[in-house]
Amino acid sequence: MYYRLFRWFPKRAFSRLLGWLASIALPRWLLQPVIRVYIAAFRIDMSQFVTPPGGHLTFNAFFTRAVRPAARPVAVDEAALVCPVDGTVIERGAIARGRLLQIKGHAYSLAALLGEAPGWEAYDGGTALTVYLSPRDYHRIHSPCAGEVTRFCYIPGDLWTVGPRGVQQVPDLFARNERIVTFIRTAFGEVALVAVGATIVGSVKVVYHPHTTNRPGASAFSAELQPPYPLTRGAELGWFELGSTVILLGRPGEVTLHVLQPGDPVRMGEAIGTILTGSAQDGAGDA
Repeated sequence: MYYRLFRWFPKRAFSRLLGWLASIALPRWLLQPVIRVYIAAFRIDMSQFVTPPGGHLTFNAFFTRAVRPAARPVAVDEAALVCPVDGTVIERGAIARGRLLQIKGHAYSLAALLGEAPGWEAYDGGTALTVYLSPRDYHRIHSPCAGEVTRFCYIPGDLWTVGPRGVQQVPDLFARNERIVTFIRTAFGEVALVAVGATIVGSVKVVYHPHTTNRPGASAFSAELQPPYPLTRGAELGWFELGSTVILLGRPGEVTLHVLQPGDPVRMGEAIGTILTGSAQDGAGDA
């Protein structure tokens, strides 16, 4: 029913409008009550964040608020693969025969998800973790490991909701929505981090390039970074201006994921897997 009803809804134009409204510096007497209602409705603990309530000039500034480092400690084990975001697990599992799970019983194409970026085949047989960021979550994206961004690709698409209804009812949801794929070269190989756009997401931004998603007339492109952009484990990688989903992909023999079930809450910085350092080969990461 959802798919049929919203198939023709102007999701991209609607999301751009809301993104524009969220970026306007409204008078404090108008903005602050909206933020207070939002905080109360979603039960957000503002003591975890750098800027106190009342200190934001736009709704986007509030939504993309920075967290206090002590509130999101990064796992100390050097072999830990850490969670890149706060959110709820949608799916966790193997990538098999070029397919990965959207939800139990529904798979979609790895090649389509990565826009057939060079080296996408290397992730077949690996592992994937999909995390949904709800309106109450912290919406910055962090690096799951130390390494460097060597390349990325932007894939324009639709903006279906990535909430439970969209995941259950929209076929190939994550491979049809707009997204940015970041490839991080590491000492043990490479990981890919997919930031998926959605309805009401004004834009997705990354720290290593000025590109902004959800722009009229956008076309797909990929780029090599020269020089590569260095990242420490847990370093900020980007953010959602209003919320969405992140998919973390690992290549076979390079990482394993802990046992996580759909519905499990996760927090940025906590260990979600293990880096298989013994599997690293000379030249690993040249996908």
